[in-house]
Amino acid sequence: MGDFNLALLIVAVVVSALVLLVSVYLLVNYQHPDDHNQAYFPKLVVVLGISIAAISILMLPADVANRQACRHAIYNGACSLTLPMKQLWLAVYIADAILVFFVIPFAMFYYEGDQDKGIGKRLKSALLWVVTSAIVCGLVLGILYGLVGKVDFTVRHLSSSAESFPSSWTGFSRSQSCISSSRLCDAYIAPASSEKTWTMRTSFPEYVVALATIVGSVLFTIFGGVGIACLPLGLIFSFIRRPKAVITRSQYIKGATDLAKKARELKKTIETLHQEERSGSKGRKWRKNLKEAEKELLLLEDDMKALEEMYPQGEQAETVWALTVLGYLAKLVLGVVGLIVSVAWVAHIVIYLLINPPLSPFLNEVFIKLDSVWGLLGTAAFAIFCFYLLLAVIAGEMMLGLKLVFITIHPMKWGGTLMNSFLFNVGLILLCSISVIQFCASAFAYYSQATAAQEIFGHTLQSLRGIKYLYKYNVFQYGFVGLAALTLFYYAAFGWRKRRPTGRFQFSN
Repeated sequence: MGDFNLALLIVAVVVSALVLLVSVYLLVNYQHPDDHNQAYFPKLVVVLGISIAAISILMLPADVANRQACRHAIYNGACSLTLPMKQLWLAVYIADAILVFFVIPFAMFYYEGDQDKGIGKRLKSALLWVVTSAIVCGLVLGILYGLVGKVDFTVRHLSSSAESFPSSWTGFSRSQSCISSSRLCDAYIAPASSEKTWTMRTSFPEYVVALATIVGSVLFTIFGGVGIACLPLGLIFSFIRRPKAVITRSQYIKGATDLAKKARELKKTIETLHQEERSGSKGRKWRKNLKEAEKELLLLEDDMKALEEMYPQGEQAETVWALTVLGYLAKLVLGVVGLIVSVAWVAHIVIYLLINPPLSPFLNEVFIKLDSVWGLLGTAAFAIFCFYLLLAVIAGEMMLGLKLVFITIHPMKWGGTLMNSFLFNVGLILLCSISVIQFCASAFAYYSQATAAQEIFGHTLQSLRGIKYLYKYNVFQYGFVGLAALTLFYYAAFGWRKRRPTGRFQFSN
């Protein structure tokens, strides 16, 4: 057991270091050229946020592995020699909440502030916005906590009369498990009147974590439900719509000319939007036009990239084209693998969570059998399924951002991601990460039983007054599966079509 503990500690340290390196790698390669050698504070927040989000997801499989470290111990107190997972969970939750509700909003207000102002004025403006938001949120949380900050536990009151200690145990069996023949202590046959509601006030930190989890669960249900389908299908349809062959030079010139014309029209549109913004006419039409312009800019960039792919230039044009073909083949493979994972996730939710009693442990048994092959194999598969949900959240946010006016587009592009988009997506990941952990802890309750995560996401969250019915009737699970089905039908009907710019703008007279 000691060797297992040491190995787990080494794995935890190595994985944490790798997560930090990957976070820096993503920042360096995704950042926009305009942010080179500047915006250091937002970059620090991005690296810290990505690291904490990744570590929080990895902590759930680590919690399972930590439980296994003392599973076969033969002396009491063996589990006290393992990692202090409950304290680690608490530290991660506190860091997550501080980043989501204070640090990331401050960094976004500072980054998006007027560049003509000095650093001091931008800091003052960002701090003012954050403090105001914190005061409003604090008042709302305080009022809600004072009114409904209680948990209602359903308990059963059992009692029996005193009996003499038996001299023989031969009379006990599965059907006769109590001393007295009246079996007053048997909870199985206790009357319904024995059930009582035990009400107690929860602590304020637990209430804040619970509400943050609810907010994250709503976002996770919407974005994750859409993303669980559009993530693999988007990769597959990207392969289907791939360029089939290299075009001629004349075709390339014609395509570039058309794109240049669209770019000039889009530039005029954006200039008109700037003029309306300066004049103070930022109404509903202005916001709608701005959203349409953002969509057309993204589609124009995609068309330009596709045109460059179809006509590779330079001395290594053939190599570039070969890499392009391999890239689309990789998307197909990843899409098929992702589709298998998505189908497995949806099937597991239906089989294990929505049907009562569950038809089968399904993926729980798969992870347990993988653990029997090698100690951390099931844990690694468990981590992959949890991480996949976070990727689905980002994919769903991107898809809905292009379709719905009230959702701001924050694209993540290789070598073209501004810090405000980075901060927004990191905040979304952090807010949804707690909900992903809670969702995975429920979906894989059989595999993750007796862990610190099960203790934290236990009856307190699901018994909180006012929101317990969301968990009692599986509202989030039904919403997740329903949105996944709707997205599947959408891709079946329209996914093969290539999205084109609309060009529909309504300017003020």
